[in-house]
Amino acid sequence: MNRHRSTAAILSLLVMGLGQLYNRQIIKGLIMLAVEAAALMYFIPNLGRAIWGIVTLGDKTQGLEKIGKISVRVEGDHSIFLLISGLITLILFILFVIIYVMNIRDAYRNGKQRDEGVMPASFSQTLAHLTDRNFPHLMLTLPALGVLFLTIMPIIFMVMLAFTNYASPDHIPPAKLVDWVGFQTFANLLTLKTWSHTFVGVFTWTIVWAIIATVTTYFGGLLVALLIEQKGIRFKKLWRTLFIIPYAIPQLISLLVMKNLFNGQFGPINQYLGYFGMGKLPWLTDPFWAKVTVIIVNMWIGIPVSMVLILGVLTAIPKDLYEAADVDGATGIQKFRIITLPFVLFSTAPILITQFAGNMNNFNVIFLLTNGDPVKGDYQYAGSTDLLVTWLYKLTLNNSQFNMASAIGIIIFIIVASFSIYNYRRSRSFKEEDMIQ
Repeated sequence: MNRHRSTAAILSLLVMGLGQLYNRQIIKGLIMLAVEAAALMYFIPNLGRAIWGIVTLGDKTQGLEKIGKISVRVEGDHSIFLLISGLITLILFILFVIIYVMNIRDAYRNGKQRDEGVMPASFSQTLAHLTDRNFPHLMLTLPALGVLFLTIMPIIFMVMLAFTNYASPDHIPPAKLVDWVGFQTFANLLTLKTWSHTFVGVFTWTIVWAIIATVTTYFGGLLVALLIEQKGIRFKKLWRTLFIIPYAIPQLISLLVMKNLFNGQFGPINQYLGYFGMGKLPWLTDPFWAKVTVIIVNMWIGIPVSMVLILGVLTAIPKDLYEAADVDGATGIQKFRIITLPFVLFSTAPILITQFAGNMNNFNVIFLLTNGDPVKGDYQYAGSTDLLVTWLYKLTLNNSQFNMASAIGIIIFIIVASFSIYNYRRSRSFKEEDMIQ
């Protein structure tokens, strides 16, 4: 009774495609055989070296080796190349295993059809089914592969670097090999005074910045939206257009213009202060004023975004609620507290959480406006306004502290992911609850 399904599955387990050939699906079986042949040609010479490279990260350094009286330059193992190529090979192997399992399931399923007296689909029927009912899956395959190799693989690579000693100048291949050190990088970040002092300072400012930047832009946008939507306000379309202009202009241009406006020597803002008999302020050169400056500029850029979102919510609030509140004698503040604010928070809570996470990693505002400066003498490769993400950038590109930067990247991910998941799950909009119960 189960002869065909068992035989087909066993044959496909032994050699990919044999089950399909047994089920008289010739073209599909030949394609499967070709896939396994190509996989064997690639994995037989490369899989073992890939595993060896990931485990050892190489065993030979670059240098000079004497052969008799002649010194010959010997090329060493490049630990990072071994890690990347090994990671790619392992991902390809996992994909091949998934295809192999699918091949066995396909052979079993078609063998089951034969046991039930139904002929398996021909190649043309399979192709038609693939391009019809499974067309969305087919079209998603290429983007999924792109995400796998261009997003997921680099993340895995970064995580792996955090457990090595890949840092300048002592462990830069091929002159020097990179070694696995376990959690030593994280221990150094949290216990060594030079690193821990910088980490605590930058981390504290990152949290303070994320809170202030999110609160000011969100409630600033709420205030502007409420003012525009007030009864009796004329030229509402004009006001909306004016306030959306800072968001419409590319952020790069806005930030570079702001950097010149707040320049302590020749910036127009300090010149105007001088006209009114006030002293020049060190907007970008003093630690305190630099932080104030980035918060002000971030409000200029971020308030229009919140305003647009909240305007859409305000127009969707039922007017009869306000009419009922007027009948009950509610004041404007009471209507705002009981009706407007709950509706706005319910609809924009996910956006608020996203804005906080985005401000944690707000690279553009800090890097383009202050570059993390002014420099703080007791900080390790960081300035007074550096966030964790800009510090990570400096550690990577300017100072070659790749392992430390990777450890910081993991910490950023843990903080942002934990905060976002926790708050998303607690928000009523995530649970799809009704606003009024």
